[in-house]
Amino acid sequence: MEDVTNAIVLILNFLFVPGLTYGCQLALGALGVTLVYGILRYSNFAHGETMSFGAMVCILVVWWLQSLGISIAPLPTVLLALPIGILATVLFCLLTDRLVYRFYRQQKSQPVILLIASIGVMFLMNGLIRFVIGPDDRRVGDGARFIINAREFRQMTGLSEGLAIKTSQGITVIVTVLLVAALFWFLNRTRAGKSMRAYSDNEDLALLSGINPERVVMITWILTGILATIAGTLYGLDKSYKPFTYLQLLLPIFAAAIVGGLGNPLGAIAGGFVIAFSEVSITFAYRKFIAYLVPESWAPDGLLQLLSTDYKFAVSFVILVLVLLIRPTGIFRGQST
Repeated sequence: MEDVTNAIVLILNFLFVPGLTYGCQLALGALGVTLVYGILRYSNFAHGETMSFGAMVCILVVWWLQSLGISIAPLPTVLLALPIGILATVLFCLLTDRLVYRFYRQQKSQPVILLIASIGVMFLMNGLIRFVIGPDDRRVGDGARFIINAREFRQMTGLSEGLAIKTSQGITVIVTVLLVAALFWFLNRTRAGKSMRAYSDNEDLALLSGINPERVVMITWILTGILATIAGTLYGLDKSYKPFTYLQLLLPIFAAAIVGGLGNPLGAIAGGFVIAFSEVSITFAYRKFIAYLVPESWAPDGLLQLLSTDYKFAVSFVILVLVLLIRPTGIFRGQST
């Protein structure tokens, strides 16, 4: 029985907890993508760099606060920097919309034109971020590293396996739950949220109803900036901040949005967890887990790993292709066009 318990703890420690945390980060990223697609009708390829920009501003503010000797230990100081990071990112999103996207929107350009414009913005932001903070890894966290560490867990339970839950993982899950609840309340209960939904469902009818399209666009970018900053900062807090990583992260984020149903907020959340747990479970080495459940003589020699962690983004790509071939509208029937 103890071996079974050890196997369960092993799965919790190396598969469930990381998958849950990563799923929260992808869900927030996918929500930003799906908001822009649902309201503005194009795929924003600059969203990964928007996340990176928000995280970068938060890191710069953290360095400034640390130079002043300000912290909120045992919590990470980056939580103090989030409001400033959000404000800077929202302003950057609104400025980008005013200087780039608004022109094409007024010209009634095809969505592919806006998509190409977003790729240009992506490269511009990527260069700006690397110029400001550099291309190297940056550690974000400076508070308590663990809520509970593996050694304490083993001492409490007497098991061979330990369960470690990082502070960043706990913060990620709590913040995601609160933020998603607030977003759905805003979209479903407030007048501005209902205007956004009406504009998304039928733009012409919304205009006839007196809804101001520029106000809807502004609110969309504000929400996108908030989601991108929090998602990017939580990802950097949980792992580490490196500008190029956020460019790679664009693939699983879009995969999550499309798997769930592009344009559907609920689908973005579901898609985030589907992609996260798929990546983590397929790249997990099951050797030790199986060894706990079978007789010692049956213990496998290999890692029993379906794919190396170097190929985890390939999992997102394969899932994305399969969904586009089999069910283009996604799990929750988003907008396929």
